[in-house]
Amino acid sequence: MTPIRTARDEDAAAIHAIYAPSVSDGVATFETGLPGVEAMRERLRARLEHYPWLVWEEAGEVLAYAYAGRFRERAAYDWIAETSIYVRADAQRRGIARQLYGVLLDVMRLQGITQAVGVITLPGVASVAMHEAMGFTSTGVWRQCGYKLGRWWDVGVWQKELQAAANPPAPVTPFPQLPQATLQELLEDHPNA
Repeated sequence: MTPIRTARDEDAAAIHAIYAPSVSDGVATFETGLPGVEAMRERLRARLEHYPWLVWEEAGEVLAYAYAGRFRERAAYDWIAETSIYVRADAQRRGIARQLYGVLLDVMRLQGITQAVGVITLPGVASVAMHEAMGFTSTGVWRQCGYKLGRWWDVGVWQKELQAAANPPAPVTPFPQLPQATLQELLEDHPNA
């Protein structure tokens, strides 16, 4: 059985616990105030209305999560999505991130999303290495764009083409409208899961 599944409301506390150190002590996110568990549940619900939010679960514990989200608000950006992934500290360096991210990208392809974008606080060595190993390429740096933990941080942007862009493109399929059988098959048969 695959350890990867769609996130559910009851995962909010585990997701919150994984995310908390990045808010309080890290720069993987520029959020500076820790949201509560209920706020995380609301984020999860809102995101799942259109984009995938996946978790990696072992022995009933969520060890990691990954999701896609809107890149920018203008309709012309509908076919590009920003991706994020967080892995619990004690589950890092096991290949979970790469496997979970790979499934996330495959789900995005099913939706008709053509481009994925990873935004990484620099130097972000592990995140840069993972993105580049998965075929993302560096497309630019936003210099000193975030102030957190007493200093300014640069942010790099990595981009991956998921599929060729059609002209004109078909609308992106919202995540809940993907055929469940197809999604389940992808989760169970993913070569890395």
